[in-house]
Amino acid sequence: MVSRVDRDTITGGAVVLVGAALLMLAFAIGGKSAETGDGYVLKARFNRADGINVGSAVRLSGSAVGKVVEQTLDERYRAVLTLQLRKDIALTSDTAAVIYTDGLLGAKFIELKPGGDEQMLKPGAEIQYTQDAVVIEDLLDMIIQQGRAKRGYLDKPLPSTTN
Repeated sequence: MVSRVDRDTITGGAVVLVGAALLMLAFAIGGKSAETGDGYVLKARFNRADGINVGSAVRLSGSAVGKVVEQTLDERYRAVLTLQLRKDIALTSDTAAVIYTDGLLGAKFIELKPGGDEQMLKPGAEIQYTQDAVVIEDLLDMIIQQGRAKRGYLDKPLPSTTN
């Protein structure tokens, strides 16, 4: 005859084992999108790919459809990104790849913007239309320069407000 303590211990152990098995199953199913080869790759070339790294998200209409799996430089020192996409995602040959920031200071990701062409990109093809990352420091410098130019202070120091 099994005591109550032994029965509770066996039941608890069984619950932990079932939970661990379900957790492993969830990881196995959840990880099948890009990294297991379920899908196809495309290439995209950017002059600036600031903030994009291996593992960065690739989105279509705001939904995750893949990730960056490789980042190299070409002979002209442009960033060549290899994108792994789900196999159910078909993109037109005039699709654009744009680097965006998630919020003002969030992580960078690649947004795919399909065009209206009837031909589709084949696995291994290169996306021809790309838009580089906007660097916040460059944007702020541009705003400051425009403000100075409008006030006539382009090459002069700003006047002191304390004198």
